[in-house]
Amino acid sequence: MKSGRSGQSVTVFGAYGHTGRFVVAELLERGFTPVLSGRDAGKLKDLAAAWPDLDVRPATVDDPASLDHALTGAAAVVNCAGPFATTAAPVIGAALRAGIPYVDVAAEIEANLDTFTHFAERARAAGAVIVPAMAFYGGFGDLLVTAAMGEWTRADEAHIAYGLSGWHPTAGTRAAGAVSRERRGGRRVRYTKGRLEYVHGDLPVLEWPFPEPTGPRAVLGEFSMADVVTVPRHVAVREVCTYMTVEAAGELAAPDTPAPSAADERGRSDQTFVVDVVVRSGGAERRAVARGRDIYAVTAPLVVEALDRILTGRTRTTGVASAGEIFDAPDFLRALSPHVSVDLPG
Repeated sequence: MKSGRSGQSVTVFGAYGHTGRFVVAELLERGFTPVLSGRDAGKLKDLAAAWPDLDVRPATVDDPASLDHALTGAAAVVNCAGPFATTAAPVIGAALRAGIPYVDVAAEIEANLDTFTHFAERARAAGAVIVPAMAFYGGFGDLLVTAAMGEWTRADEAHIAYGLSGWHPTAGTRAAGAVSRERRGGRRVRYTKGRLEYVHGDLPVLEWPFPEPTGPRAVLGEFSMADVVTVPRHVAVREVCTYMTVEAAGELAAPDTPAPSAADERGRSDQTFVVDVVVRSGGAERRAVARGRDIYAVTAPLVVEALDRILTGRTRTTGVASAGEIFDAPDFLRALSPHVSVDLPG
């Protein structure tokens, strides 16, 4: 589906990264004109060889003038460069100076908290749109929870179970994880009783009843992802629990697990996923299920669909907002076909 605002320039910061490349390709597919940006001029040059007609603008987060140049003339900016604890604030600042929307793919819980905490008032006052965690972790789960809830205005529990066939992490995922672990001081994080808690101790192992053909699988409970930040930003909920299949968590933790490798002409890996969401309120239960391929590749259509909706005014609020808050969640999820298949209540 081509964009109704074809040809608009969108700066991609971190364009040469694993996810950044998928985002650039998806922008082109949807009729946008990516501007290639990032901190490594050599990697940008190599990337430009694949897309010689695109503008290349190196920039660094400690040089505001370079970021301003990278965003000049752009309709929006996508930040794909982690760790976002380092990059989010400077790129958001540049977006606010340029008066354009900002979207990122941060899975770092603390970085997303920083964005909501430090930029909410400034963005709201400016009428700006800032959407952090518009990715497989954070944005996608939030959309599924919001769609599952339907007309409910509050929930007792939201459960998001990630059934990954495996997890070959990128270098960016490993770097972001290291930063998060350092910031937590070895603790883990969970959302319970209406707030985030940082605790010590091992993750519980339990069985999750994924729908067929996946079926019941062993998962790590309280394997907290960015959903514990995005969902409670706009949903009145006491418990947000995320789960990860034991095998995928083990591959993520192992230092010798290789990076993802391309298995088709689009560069996607052969990894598959099912995301099973259950929300409960007052004894009632609703479920939403999504299936697809390659958690990194699927972030690209999530990002570009978000941009298209922001730039065509199909949003519900301004300021710093999570995906489920700013977009019509069921409509957004249906628009992701054929990238993902989704089963929603009703």
